[in-house]
Amino acid sequence: MNAIEWSNGQDSPVQTIFRGISARQLWQGKNDAQAVIVQIEPGARWEGIDFHRDNSEEVLVLAGVFNDGTRNYPAGTFIHHPIGSSHIPQSKTGCTLFVFYPEKTIR
Repeated sequence: MNAIEWSNGQDSPVQTIFRGISARQLWQGKNDAQAVIVQIEPGARWEGIDFHRDNSEEVLVLAGVFNDGTRNYPAGTFIHHPIGSSHIPQSKTGCTLFVFYPEKTIR
C-alpha cells in the first residue's frame, strides 16, 4: 500500500523565480512530477516564454486574476497547458496559483 504524502504550504520555503514571482513546492514525485503554489505580485511578468517541452502543466487560479499573455483568468479558472504549448505568466492585479506538473513522459 502506498503512503499518503502531505505538506503545509506555509512551511515550504519560498523560492524566487523572477522579480515578483515566487513559488512554494508542496510535493515532489517521480520523474519530475510536482505540485507548487505560485504567487505573482501585481504587475509582475515571467521573463521570456514559459515553454512546455517535456510535460504538461495544470493551473488552478486560487485568487486574483492570472494572465497567460493572451487572456485573463479569474479565480476558480482551471487551465491545461499541453506538451508543446507556451505562455507568458503575468498578472496586473496579482494572483495565487496552484500548479501541478505531471510526470514527464519518457520518450
